[in-house]
Amino acid sequence: MTTTTDTNPKAADSGASATARFRSDKASGVADTPKERVDLLAGEVIEAVTATVRRHKVTYDEYNALKSWLISVGEDGEWPLFLDVWVEHAVEEVATEHREGNKGAIEGPFYVPNAPEQGADGTIPMREDEHGTELVWTGQVTSVDGSALGGAVVELWHADSDGYYSQFAPGLPEWNLRGTFTTDDEGRFAITTIRPAPYQIPTDGACGKLIAAAGWHAWRPAHLHVKVSAPGHELLTAQLYFPGDEHNDDDIASAVKPELMLAPTTTDSGETVDYGFVLDPTRD
Repeated sequence: MTTTTDTNPKAADSGASATARFRSDKASGVADTPKERVDLLAGEVIEAVTATVRRHKVTYDEYNALKSWLISVGEDGEWPLFLDVWVEHAVEEVATEHREGNKGAIEGPFYVPNAPEQGADGTIPMREDEHGTELVWTGQVTSVDGSALGGAVVELWHADSDGYYSQFAPGLPEWNLRGTFTTDDEGRFAITTIRPAPYQIPTDGACGKLIAAAGWHAWRPAHLHVKVSAPGHELLTAQLYFPGDEHNDDDIASAVKPELMLAPTTTDSGETVDYGFVLDPTRD
């Protein structure tokens, strides 16, 4: 039995949702950026663009094509998608390069805070007839010194078997495949969900036009999104991947890392996997 969304989501609708979510959750921090930092970063980005123009002798037709495309990105609400797919992986690498514990991965545009709490051993919210292979995931959250982190929070979200995320595609329950799990006294958790599917990022908007014009592909490998947090420790944002996916080596978002690869075992009812997290203490 296959469960699908009622209507195929449009890039503009998904983009509008991602833009609204960003403005609600993250845009406030922009006002605190020092002018000196803005001057440095904006200046170097503009310098890099103009250097590309000079190096490749960009024509006015090419320049106007770029201008038209940038306007379309804004009209389609796809700036969160564009930046998260092609830029965020570099920001994430810089942000976590000091860590001794788990390395992270990009958050992407589809995170929603405050997903329903499911305890230390629970099932992620899903439809009664949710299509997909059952995945039982167990693990432990510890600090870099090996001590267990009881009461750590594991937020999980991922696409359904059709590659769609709740709250960003029509026809899905609000919290479908989104849940919050809190570890027991030994830092352990057990989560029952389904194995997500690989999917293409939206291709009917401006980002899709870039992909087609450049001859790229739009695929992301199957992955689980997580945020793991505990008092006194740095927040870990990561994505976990599955071996054998044909797009692990050419992910459009360049986010796959070997240490984030799962090793599931097949069972009579689906799959099981054990994967835990080591968090770094907050730096002074």
